[in-house]
Amino acid sequence: MPKPNTHTISVLVANKPGVLVRIALVFARRGYNIDSLVVSPTVNPKFSRMTITAQGDPQTLEQIIKNAAKLVDVIHCGEHDVAHSIEKELALFKIKASPTAKAFVNKHSRKYHVKIDDEGENHLILEQTGTTNELDEFEGLIKKYGLVEMVRTGKVLMAKGRELT
Repeated sequence: MPKPNTHTISVLVANKPGVLVRIALVFARRGYNIDSLVVSPTVNPKFSRMTITAQGDPQTLEQIIKNAAKLVDVIHCGEHDVAHSIEKELALFKIKASPTAKAFVNKHSRKYHVKIDDEGENHLILEQTGTTNELDEFEGLIKKYGLVEMVRTGKVLMAKGRELT
């Protein structure tokens, strides 16, 4: 289940120094905390795509999008919903190695899109791709096996169909 008032914003920007800071300041001025931020290249190296996940009221978000869209190096800024886009996230989990932990991972690997990337004497490093909800659910399940460390990428998305992200 998605967290209430969670929003995913996609921002197409000129690939120039300082753009990220200016975008982050628009969020900060309105009291919005950025939960995750992914910046990646586009097909055209002159541009980058920012995918920002944040929680807050929709009215404030609307003002943030309008203010961000006015920035000089912003080409497009808008919110996306899960019904019209494909959203994925990547996580790496390090858990304590045990026969029960490994059996659990093997049993649930298909459902949660998990694979073992590294198997050490005292640990397993797991890789998972999926929706934010799938990652949250799996994280909750593996905590009982001794979750030592976790790294998550943040959400990336692409608009479905002919619509451009």
